[in-house]
Amino acid sequence: MENNVSRAYLKQLRVSPRKVKVVLDLIRGKDAKTAVAILQNTNKLVATDVQKLLESAMANAEHNFNMDTDKLYVAECFVTPGILKNMKRVQPRARGSAFRIIKRTSHITIALKEKD
Repeated sequence: MENNVSRAYLKQLRVSPRKVKVVLDLIRGKDAKTAVAILQNTNKLVATDVQKLLESAMANAEHNFNMDTDKLYVAECFVTPGILKNMKRVQPRARGSAFRIIKRTSHITIALKEKD
């Protein structure tokens, strides 16, 4: 029988996916409690959002699947780009032209499994 997987999603976070990926690479494959400690000591603005998401996934695992929180580890975590169409801005450039600034968004997914 396959182990249950607890997932948590964060949609439309107003941070570029490149910046989120740096933080997710720090916690991939780690124990859940160790990952929370790493995120608390990471000097990145997005680390607080990822920490809240990780704690939400831990609560989902405990409440929905009756998993032991001491045995949880980050099985997978990834980021995908969100929508771009709502947050386009214009910066004036030379000779009356305009330069498009794209405000990127991110969708983050964290999946936790229980160690055997």
